[in-house]
Amino acid sequence: MTEHPNSHGRQRTAQVRQSAVPAPEPGRARAVADEPEGTRRAESPALGRLPGHDGPEPAPPRPAREPGAPAAAPRARARGEAHPEPGAPRPAVPRPGGPEAARGAAAQGGTDRGTAVPDIVGDGPERPAPGGADGDGGAGKGHAGTTGGERLRFVGAATRRIARGIDLDEIVLGLCRATVPTFADAILVYLRDPLPVGDERPVGPVVLRLRRTDQLPEHVRGLEDPDAPQDRAEPVPDLAGGAAERCEVRIGGPLAEVLRGVRPVFGDSSAARAALPELLGDEQDVPDRHRTILAPLRGRRRVIGAAVFIRRADRAAFEGDDLLVAAQLATHTALGVDKAVLYGREVYIADELQRTMLPDSLPQPTGVRLASRYLPAAETARVGGDWYDAIPLPGNRVALVVGDVMGHSMTSAAIMGQLRTTAQTLAGLDLPPAEVLHHLDEQAQRLGSDRMATCLYAVYDPVAHRIVIANAGHPPPILLHRGGRAEVLRVPPGAPIGVGGVDFEAVELDAPAGATLLLYTDGLVESRIRDVWTGIEQLRERLIDTARLTGPNPPPLEPLCDEVLGMLGPGDRDDDIALLAARFEGIAPSDVAYWFLDPRPQTAGQARRLARRALTRWGLEELTDSVELLVSEVVTNAVRYAERPVTLRLLRTDVLRCEVGDDVPQLPRLRQARPSDEGGRGLYLVNRLARRWGATRLSTGKVVWFELALPGHAR
Repeated sequence: MTEHPNSHGRQRTAQVRQSAVPAPEPGRARAVADEPEGTRRAESPALGRLPGHDGPEPAPPRPAREPGAPAAAPRARARGEAHPEPGAPRPAVPRPGGPEAARGAAAQGGTDRGTAVPDIVGDGPERPAPGGADGDGGAGKGHAGTTGGERLRFVGAATRRIARGIDLDEIVLGLCRATVPTFADAILVYLRDPLPVGDERPVGPVVLRLRRTDQLPEHVRGLEDPDAPQDRAEPVPDLAGGAAERCEVRIGGPLAEVLRGVRPVFGDSSAARAALPELLGDEQDVPDRHRTILAPLRGRRRVIGAAVFIRRADRAAFEGDDLLVAAQLATHTALGVDKAVLYGREVYIADELQRTMLPDSLPQPTGVRLASRYLPAAETARVGGDWYDAIPLPGNRVALVVGDVMGHSMTSAAIMGQLRTTAQTLAGLDLPPAEVLHHLDEQAQRLGSDRMATCLYAVYDPVAHRIVIANAGHPPPILLHRGGRAEVLRVPPGAPIGVGGVDFEAVELDAPAGATLLLYTDGLVESRIRDVWTGIEQLRERLIDTARLTGPNPPPLEPLCDEVLGMLGPGDRDDDIALLAARFEGIAPSDVAYWFLDPRPQTAGQARRLARRALTRWGLEELTDSVELLVSEVVTNAVRYAERPVTLRLLRTDVLRCEVGDDVPQLPRLRQARPSDEGGRGLYLVNRLARRWGATRLSTGKVVWFELALPGHAR
């Protein structure tokens, strides 16, 4: 009858055996109770035997129970112990801290390769001590023969340890810790490099790389039996240290044939004798006589590696049933590796999705400096719905966006990508911030009834030194002034995007030069251990303390972002975090020239004269001819179709920028004029002479702009 590895199965087996197993003679229980602890435990053999311990001989068979003799208790029968007669002394129980505990602690001592003695038995009241199925403190001490129930308990505990691993290293480590020293004295685990993912078929040769080795530490040999003579302790041979680090499997070779099979083989078989030198190298010596097992690691569709189990020459050899144990360990390890590879692939896809949906780099428009940070949640699949963006607008303005889609999944990331794309499109139309949030709300409702997000949209104008902010249920921004004062801006909170049927309100605030605006998501200020307003106050105090370190000068932007993230504690990573910091520098009024021009035929000449005066005031006479020609062409095109006054603005920063606005929404297109055409060459000249140029549609018309390099600057 097969024994099951749970306590219920052991009791049931004991009850069945109660009528079949003969009872001991009267007085036998007392003799057994008086025997030494090691003698009684020798009746339950272990998976293996450490060197230097041959173990006591098994007890002789007990005579049949005489008529009228009391039967043994089921629980005692299940443990292989005799049930004492009424009034007889009970067997001694080893106390914690005794020789057995010392030997068990010695067996748990590991090397730098991570050797440890596993607990090979599952939960239950009858758990033997770690190190062997017989309950002895020595790892694998006892006879070579092992019962089927002990093997089942070992395989069950080992597979549970392997299954606990999530990533590749944890799974391989679980195999090593479960195997050494209980099942083998050394193990070598080889995996394919690179590991195949899914249904992909590698085109190159199969390469196995040594992933991890583990073996019984040398100092355990001297502690196996404290009473043994110390001169019997011999150095433990290095069974795994000289193995090859890399092996290329030859097509049709001996190793390929073994790996193609589904069953492990003994090391002294003809197939393994030819395959092991190819795997381990010709210089590696392995024990013979069934002391080595080569097990292929087969995943769901292909071979992903191999495992080599080795026992020392002075230890009992592997038995035939040990091949089944090795096959179970190899199968569960291979399936776990497959799982870890697929999980790693999902994490990689999530990382790529998140990376592509966030800006690779932020623009650096004139008048403002930008810095950003993004941290995924610590307990998720590294993908979430937080995003940030900075979008250049006409007139050197910049739109600052921070949003957070509710939830943590690939779906949240996909919705985030759609909302971010929609925000970029709306910003390109130069819509007011409140109008942008209104259209985002409509887009979220089209995506689904439960697609909600928070968002904060702000537009900074470096010429006017003003910022317009609209909020949709997002945490308020914080403004760090030049002198070190930090304030939470009073922005109407609004409702989240996706609620529908609500209006969004925008506020216009001063943006003084030298101030720093921080936009962030709630993952920075809210966690399981603090509410959002407590986190906002802690963030404000953190900014004040950081500003004190630099005195009257504002702190550098990049270190400031790092300091902000430094406020996060161990339990503050429940949500992903997006942070966008903007340092306002502005454009001085003396570097701006702005005019309104009536749409008349004489407007082009007037624009040339105004531009020439501004260049003379700035000392840029070298650009006069180019600027007059380009301004004349762009203003002429605007006056031809405009009905309202045309705007002309010149900005002197690191480049000279010219902007011409009108009330016509159609954008001009660059085309090649034919020789017979009287017009169509204005934009061609702009494209040839300007450093950059472009056109942006506004809610009130459009703006055509071009830039010229300043004298002494590279084109």
